[in-house]
Amino acid sequence: MRNKTESALEEMMVKLLELYARRESANGFRFSEDTQWQTEMESSFLYEDTPDQEKATIHVKRDMESHRPMDRLICGDVGYGKTEVAVRAAFKAVQDGKQVAVLAPTTILVEQHRHTFAERLADYPVKVGALSRFRSSKEQKEILLGLASGQVDIVVGTHRLLSKDVDFSDLGLLIIDEEQRFGVSHKERLKGLRASIDILSLSATPIPRTLHLSLSGIRDLSLIQTPPRDRVSIMTSVVGGLIN
Repeated sequence: MRNKTESALEEMMVKLLELYARRESANGFRFSEDTQWQTEMESSFLYEDTPDQEKATIHVKRDMESHRPMDRLICGDVGYGKTEVAVRAAFKAVQDGKQVAVLAPTTILVEQHRHTFAERLADYPVKVGALSRFRSSKEQKEILLGLASGQVDIVVGTHRLLSKDVDFSDLGLLIIDEEQRFGVSHKERLKGLRASIDILSLSATPIPRTLHLSLSGIRDLSLIQTPPRDRVSIMTSVVGGLIN
């Protein structure tokens, strides 16, 4: 059993290293410098950027404007502003005609992100869709057609985004939220579809493998350690009860 496990781990690491090697040598899409719309959208944020949040935004946009495909992890506690950085990156990608996929582990998070992205980009010609079990068959079909035709710019979804019937017209950016909640095969499958797309991962609790890749230089890392002003502490409650 031990030999079998070691063999499986070795095979997985070889595949991962091959993928990251291909990404390192690949010529990715060089996104344009910030437009006036980009500046306006970022300035419309209701809160003042924290120093770390501002730094993370700069790092992400610098990566996107590089010829090398981005593979960056943003690590920060809940409520520290990771999603806002992701929204800015998504808007930057859409302005260059690229599509954005946002992968979230639960249907609740999918709906939260869809609302946030749609609300932040409501003043611009950006279509945001969602794929999850909360959507009817008709709605899912419309989103799939929109992704294939390029009419849907940003799609937020669970692992449903990894299904074979999901076809993008021109995917340019993949955002993975709470990636420790996904299996390695899930994440690497979508990355493997387009080895040259930009990858932005968000996490409050990255798995050891992800953190190791970041600390070893295989992936880039941005830490958001400064809380927003007047941030209320997160409260966690455990509620018990009888289920009928």
